[in-house]
Amino acid sequence: MEVTRTLARFIVQHRYADIPEKVRHEAARSILNWVGCAVGASRHETVERALAALSEFSGPREATVLGRGDKLDIMLAALMNGTTSHTFDFDDTHLKTIIHPSGPVASAILALAERKPVKGNDFLHAFILGVEAECRIGNAVYPSHYDIGWHITATAGVFGAAAAAGRLLGLNEQQMVWALGIAATQSSGLREMFGSMVKPMHPGYAARNGLLAALLAAKNFTSAEQGIEGRRGFASVLAPERNYAEITERLGETWELALNTYKPFACGIVEHPAIDGCIQLRNEHQLKAGDIESISLKVHPLVLELTGKRTPQSGLEGKFSVYHSSAVAMIHGAAGEAQYSDDVVRDPKVIALRDKVAATAVQGVHEDQVHVAIRLKSGKVLERFVEHAVGSLDRPMSDSDLEAKFRGLTDGILSKAEADKLIRLCWDVGQIKDTGEVARASVPGHKVAGKRAKA
Repeated sequence: MEVTRTLARFIVQHRYADIPEKVRHEAARSILNWVGCAVGASRHETVERALAALSEFSGPREATVLGRGDKLDIMLAALMNGTTSHTFDFDDTHLKTIIHPSGPVASAILALAERKPVKGNDFLHAFILGVEAECRIGNAVYPSHYDIGWHITATAGVFGAAAAAGRLLGLNEQQMVWALGIAATQSSGLREMFGSMVKPMHPGYAARNGLLAALLAAKNFTSAEQGIEGRRGFASVLAPERNYAEITERLGETWELALNTYKPFACGIVEHPAIDGCIQLRNEHQLKAGDIESISLKVHPLVLELTGKRTPQSGLEGKFSVYHSSAVAMIHGAAGEAQYSDDVVRDPKVIALRDKVAATAVQGVHEDQVHVAIRLKSGKVLERFVEHAVGSLDRPMSDSDLEAKFRGLTDGILSKAEADKLIRLCWDVGQIKDTGEVARASVPGHKVAGKRAKA
């Protein structure tokens, strides 16, 4: 089975006109959310430390670090924008695989677009194809690949970045086969890193390495022909179980972007049902922390595997604690980035309520479900079953929700006028003349041109 070549041929030959309008709109939603997350985290200590370590080693400074005045070479810019976009753990999620698809793909091609102008429809097309590649490859190896410890956003994301960058570079079929093979041998990212600064850097590595793969392939740098499906290739080595039909069947008929979702809460996606349920009960019954004797959660087993940190010590660790997330949901009625600061994680009131939260893994509870039972000191028990968490495909965030999220993330970095202009650029990304303008418009004080491409 020629899995790698079949995918490469599709990426190279596909026509933009064949993409449904709904998928194009979803791509714009994804880019808007990605830019907001990246700008919002652009001053985080994770980003500051990475720039302090790497900036002096940059080559030609041609590409923008979103939300900042810093310019880096395109490889480092891809790395940094992938990192910033995932630092808050607030980015988009392909629920079928838990891949965060935009970070690796958009970070690679936006850096490339700043080096040489790229028209909006070419950019949007490359983005959609890159997301399709990474998510289909993820589908083929999930869940066994993830279960043994690989961070699938990084390991599959490198393929998406290579595919999208390769499309913009005009690779032919053979070169795209090589690009996917070069990406395959760079596929890495360990779940052990969750809760540390390395975790948000995973999409950055994927973006940089995928861009590297495409640039090498463009100069006829060769790789194995079956980088994905070979006996010692990506899937065979990194996944105990795999299904290659997920990659090759119905290419161009179904689109993985149609399954993309956006987070209303700034933490691991599997915690969202618990947060949703706690906020619902809090608001309906006007609960205070002092009213609560205990909080009991019945959750999918993956919740405790991924977010079972009982005593987080930092904001980053708090994002992987369903106990902390439930506590702030009850106390603050929110779980935005502010609720995952070091200070909030160490707040005695939060800790006191966190210690009253118990979570039990129950077979039959789906990943976007939870049963919440809150016992009050009065003896009364309040219960809520969340069938589908807010932000899921069944309860999606609207366009206006995404704009409000964007403004909340960029508040204090961009002025209202700057944020409004950047939002419009993201919505219109398929029509603008030079997509590098999106990156430049993310810098405070930049005057937005916003020129449209000629029809």
